[in-house]
Amino acid sequence: MKIKDWDLNLKIRLGGEAAFNVIFWTFFPFLSIYFSEQFGKGWTGTLLVLSQLLSVCANLLGGYCADKFGRKRMMVLAAFGQALGYGLFSLAASPLLSMPALGFIGFSAASFCGAIYWPSSQAMVSDVVDEKHQASVFAIFYTAANVAVVIGPLIGSLTYTENPYPVLAAAAVICATLALVMNARLQETRPAKVAERMRAKDGQPWYRAIGAQLGDYRVIATDRVFLLFTIAGILLSQTFMQLDLLFPVFLKETVQLSTFFSFGDWDLQVTGQQLFGIIVSENGLFVALFTVVITKWMTSFRDRYVFIGGAVLYAVGIYMFGLMSSIWGFTLAIAVFTVAELMSAGPQQAFVSRMAPEHMRGQYFAAASLRYTVGRTIAPLTIPLTTWIGFPWTFGLLALLAIASAFIYNVMFNRFDRQAAPINEAA
Repeated sequence: MKIKDWDLNLKIRLGGEAAFNVIFWTFFPFLSIYFSEQFGKGWTGTLLVLSQLLSVCANLLGGYCADKFGRKRMMVLAAFGQALGYGLFSLAASPLLSMPALGFIGFSAASFCGAIYWPSSQAMVSDVVDEKHQASVFAIFYTAANVAVVIGPLIGSLTYTENPYPVLAAAAVICATLALVMNARLQETRPAKVAERMRAKDGQPWYRAIGAQLGDYRVIATDRVFLLFTIAGILLSQTFMQLDLLFPVFLKETVQLSTFFSFGDWDLQVTGQQLFGIIVSENGLFVALFTVVITKWMTSFRDRYVFIGGAVLYAVGIYMFGLMSSIWGFTLAIAVFTVAELMSAGPQQAFVSRMAPEHMRGQYFAAASLRYTVGRTIAPLTIPLTTWIGFPWTFGLLALLAIASAFIYNVMFNRFDRQAAPINEAA
């Protein structure tokens, strides 16, 4: 499905979200370094866990609200909330205040609103795109986001560490602009049947509404295939989320100078922090170039092999990363890491879309996003973990978690095939 054939809502979102992602990746990869310097590695891990616990709640709430109030309304409100959060972070990081604790509150507020935004944005794709085209559309959004990963970290390695507040202020402005554009131009895509079902519940006491919401998520939790999918995703997320958590700390502490290029007596050397910017940009470049190609290639394989193969490659990639010491070794490791990432991006989102009933689409995407929100809640623990067991054991443990997720995916597809067999026989 070509972009020119897309619904207008998706075209607007593609442009607006791409602009925000450029500025976001200018500062986001360096936050673990920033907070580690301000609070220490132990407190940084704890605070990031607390921040992401809020995001878990926000994610579940966002899924319910996407079905209750509509996709557009929640996306607009969430974008405005992100603008306020980043604005507060910018003010707190400026020389006027220099209050890291207030900056962390602003970052947490922006993360909370980002978790509210996600389920509505994913449900909107399912609302307006035929099932056969959904994997490719999700892949294009993923590619656009990662084009920003090529540009942002390189800019951030030169600008953010010295002057964080102008970058954060720009993020606030772009979020506010995106919210205004979406409010003016987006059309609501929530299916009429979903809206009618939610209207039928209007007027009930607030405690019953909350009970109904928890009941809906309980139904999702009893879907054993979906539950296994989520658990495997949480384990697997411990690998790819280290790209902006453990990786920058590891490179800063273990790489003093690395030779990027040499000619005769002349050589170009980079610090560990600059090397991190290069590595993240390489990851984004690989994603931007190969997402659509690999996603199309993956459609020729069964989901079972795609999911399990991606998990195994994540294990190999992250273990390799912990063994490397040169820029070319890190490049090889991040290439393996990125192939695993590309194998999972579009197919997993399309898998969720196939499993979700129309009237619970937003909530299914919210529950599926627990792979990231719960995963990101746990992932910062690797930072203090390195002080207890060291970097080599930490990378080895992360590789084992990825292997464990591969086993769970296998169990999940065994159950999924057993459930599908009676339906196929009846047909």
